[in-house]
Amino acid sequence: MPRDVNLDLDLVRTFVTVAETGSFTRTGERLGRTQSAISLQVRRLEESLGGRLLVRDPRRVSLTEAGEAFLPKARRLLRVNDEIIAEVTGEDLEGEVRLGAPEDFATVHLPEILGAFARSHPRVALAVTCDLTLNLLDRLQAGALDLALVKREPLGPDLGVRVWREPLVWVAADREVLKPGEPAPLVIAPAPCVYRRRAVAALEARGRSWRAAYTSPSLAGQHAALRAGLGLTVLPREMVPDDLTLLGEVDGLPPLEDAEIALLKARGGAPRAADRLAEYVLAALDRRSGRTVN
Repeated sequence: MPRDVNLDLDLVRTFVTVAETGSFTRTGERLGRTQSAISLQVRRLEESLGGRLLVRDPRRVSLTEAGEAFLPKARRLLRVNDEIIAEVTGEDLEGEVRLGAPEDFATVHLPEILGAFARSHPRVALAVTCDLTLNLLDRLQAGALDLALVKREPLGPDLGVRVWREPLVWVAADREVLKPGEPAPLVIAPAPCVYRRRAVAALEARGRSWRAAYTSPSLAGQHAALRAGLGLTVLPREMVPDDLTLLGEVDGLPPLEDAEIALLKARGGAPRAADRLAEYVLAALDRRSGRTVN
């Protein structure tokens, strides 16, 4: 690309919105443009960059390899642009943003991100709710949340933009919790829970029997049960406490599919401060995981 070619940030914003919604139609609704106008803007951006960024199929829009590489950079461009506009015009964000998140993800990944956002936007109040994914989805649908980070199956049909993916592992206080010939004792959250479903499905596919040894919606409660030797559970690898033991196939346990966290916005439209927080979370997690993909 010639050095004197400048990207049109309106086109960049359109591309990011399409990547997040997976739909030209929903992007048009969010940005107040027709579907044909959105298609034209994406085509103009692709011409500027000299390559295809999006692929459309009968069900949804997906990113090409070039689109995946460009997405975190596009978010960074928009974040810098918005920060400059706010500083120059003296218009700082204010109000309240209601964010929902699973307790384990919120405990490990969000404090530093939300702290940095609060320092950048001191007039925005953050109200964070930690709950099971199903309850968060209900709250979002009812208008009680502006944003929600939820657990979902990898590459599933759920709406939302993926913000995190990492391996799941089996965890216990020690290997003695698994008794030969006895059902695997699970420490789990109440149904429906993605990690519970993943653990049960993996065991049953292997033909391994199991029982619910301890059920609690609280992460702290589950950790206490694990440390007491009541059973084993499934956790994202990065969220495993140092004093617990990783188990695996050598212990007769089946492998697990990766965990995935997606960011969803309220259907009726979120306040501007919530949109900014969403951009902040997406960009921060991109940097933290060292990814160049969505």
